[in-house]
Amino acid sequence: MQPDPERPDHRKDPPPFREVFEQIRADAQNAVYTSAGIDPLYAASPTARLVVIGQAPGRVAQETMIPWNDRSGDRLRDWMGVDRATFYDAGRVAIIPMDFYFPGTGRSGDLPPRRGFAQKWHPRLLGLMPDVRLRVLVGSYAVRHYLGVPASTRLTDVVRDYRAYLPGGWIPLVHPSPRNRAWLRDNPWFEADVVPALREAVRVALGA
Repeated sequence: MQPDPERPDHRKDPPPFREVFEQIRADAQNAVYTSAGIDPLYAASPTARLVVIGQAPGRVAQETMIPWNDRSGDRLRDWMGVDRATFYDAGRVAIIPMDFYFPGTGRSGDLPPRRGFAQKWHPRLLGLMPDVRLRVLVGSYAVRHYLGVPASTRLTDVVRDYRAYLPGGWIPLVHPSPRNRAWLRDNPWFEADVVPALREAVRVALGA
């Protein structure tokens, strides 16, 4: 059987990346997943030009071991203006969520990523990717962690002010979940203004 090109294969990672992967699997914080045969779900490479930083894998993503393998991913790729082949080309696009494991389901959707996870592992991986030109921050957890905005600041206002972050190589987005249909309907400026800017930034970052 041929390997699925959309499914990260960390056995082929360069040694420094492989070392981080094994350390994540061996971390006691992740023991319940590793003991169940569940590997951390992310994609990274030394040649990546763009990083997508989201929340945490959903149930379908973890079951298929393909990140963003759901309707949210379809909408995100549409916003970015890329096809699946480009999105899952780890040599160009890294996918590093705030937690690398499905956190479970709560009353109103998936549970949040575990606290401290990104702080522990993101610097290790991002430090191995010197060619990154753009970081796409998807949803409130990634936006607040990386842009340092106060908890009292609405995500809507941060996204509306995206031009302030683009020069530094960041672009904040709302989550593309179907649950945000009402938000998208009530904020038409997002698809009229932010999405075209995102597509252009992605095009430039990937050298397309």
